[in-house]
Amino acid sequence: LVSLLLIGIAAWGIGFGLISSFRVVGVAIAVGIFLFLIALVGLIGAVKHHQVLLFFYMIILLLVFIVQFSVSCACLALNKEQQSQLLEVGWNNTNSARTDIERNLNCCGFRIFDLNETCSSDCFRSHQCQPCAPIIEEYSGMVLRFVGGIGLFFSFTEILGVWLTYRYRNQKDPRANPSAFL
Repeated sequence: LVSLLLIGIAAWGIGFGLISSFRVVGVAIAVGIFLFLIALVGLIGAVKHHQVLLFFYMIILLLVFIVQFSVSCACLALNKEQQSQLLEVGWNNTNSARTDIERNLNCCGFRIFDLNETCSSDCFRSHQCQPCAPIIEEYSGMVLRFVGGIGLFFSFTEILGVWLTYRYRNQKDPRANPSAFL
């Protein structure tokens, strides 16, 4: 479910022109495909009652849980000052994201509006633009809480999957000899 959600959101962002960075979309699609393949390994392992596939599924799912839980907690733990610093670093290091933000939010510059800089928003022609930092900071807190909460929810479903895989892995296969473990 998460893998298809990642692939769908990346395609939706490209389709509506909200994201123009190929790296962001490529990473989201690659992570989605990776998670889909891992889910497929778990499904095949469960259907065939293959202990090795279930073991690898369990280990990889545990690693995904650790990464996702860490990122979710980091998203929820950032305060306003840390968010502002993180946004400023991102603003200074990416030109394509800066252009997308200025165009979509109709603002120019990060903290101050400078007429000497180029800007791709519509308000630049009338010279009545506002800086982008207050607008981005308003949305960033909401987005970080949303992403952190959704990530936390799915991380706990993943740990449930690890536990169920561990339990299922050690059960007897009902199709095999009743006294044999596979």
